[in-house]
Amino acid sequence: MLRQNQSHAITMSQEQIACLLANAFFCTFPHRNTTQPGSEYSNFPTINFSSLLSNVSPRTVQKLKAIFYYFNTVTEEATKPKGLVTFERICLSPSEFPNWSKQKENMTNLHVYLNGFIEKEGQGMLQVDFASKMIGGGVLNQGLVQEEIRFIQCPELIVARLFTEKLGDNECLKITGAQVYSNTTGYSDSFQCNSPHTDSTQRDEWKRRYCQIVAIDAIKFDDPRQQYSEKNIKRELLKAYVGFKGDPQIPTDYTPAIATGNWGCGAFKGDPMLKALIQMMAAAVAQRDLAYFTFGNKKQAEDLKRTYKLLKSHKVTVGKLYNLLLDYCKHQHHHHHVKSVSDYISENMGVHSSQL
Repeated sequence: MLRQNQSHAITMSQEQIACLLANAFFCTFPHRNTTQPGSEYSNFPTINFSSLLSNVSPRTVQKLKAIFYYFNTVTEEATKPKGLVTFERICLSPSEFPNWSKQKENMTNLHVYLNGFIEKEGQGMLQVDFASKMIGGGVLNQGLVQEEIRFIQCPELIVARLFTEKLGDNECLKITGAQVYSNTTGYSDSFQCNSPHTDSTQRDEWKRRYCQIVAIDAIKFDDPRQQYSEKNIKRELLKAYVGFKGDPQIPTDYTPAIATGNWGCGAFKGDPMLKALIQMMAAAVAQRDLAYFTFGNKKQAEDLKRTYKLLKSHKVTVGKLYNLLLDYCKHQHHHHHVKSVSDYISENMGVHSSQL
């Protein structure tokens, strides 16, 4: 089991995963049908498919199509995958936490993409899963946003729910080697599973697909104003950093860029610019470049490019940006008509946004 407060990895064959998921589909895992407080697995996600199968809806139909495409592929002798998948829980100790106000790193490279998808255009990069604390979120229920869609396209990810305890603030889950089994379009109610997918991604020396996903869970804010506090900014920085931090045995020159986007926004009510800056800071300390996908939001793409250009041209360090964000939090709490975080940064660096 990948339990809290322990860095540990589990590697399984794709055949073993298929066997476990077949059991999950037929709801054969005992003691996993309740998540009531005090129950044996209350701190783990559900794994049996009972909640999905008992809730018939258009979303369920599309999810089950993808699941059946997966089972068709893994049970046919000609298409049965013969590789491995690694699930690694990474837990940082307090001695490894950055001292954000004193970090001297400058921003690393940022490439902003108006169009494209993390899982497609981000191939070969570390791909961010905008996760729930309970890995997979609502994949076995009615959830159909970024994390659930990824788990439906790559059902081998679902098996992580069997053995991954709820993520703590200083933890992430990295999955290496997951395979894509279906082609999908849309999001939420517009989601469609269209056809089976033949994954031709090369394999590494462990026979894992060259695909690495990192699950990091953002805070879900009831009131968006809650995010403008030192405590919550530090928490999100730590969560992004634990996800972005590379293997210390691999030189940074050989560490791939990170493919990400509006992590913790949407239903979680995060400020997209604040979340982008937090990810840029974490990537800078981890010494990794960022590919940022705005999913068709042209204004956001332009704002992000402009703000990044300003930070780079002024050689703003992570520590300086952190302190600017804390000043912005104070500004937020003392003014009714608040300016955006990007406007605040540019004005406090002596540059009006119209000059950028």
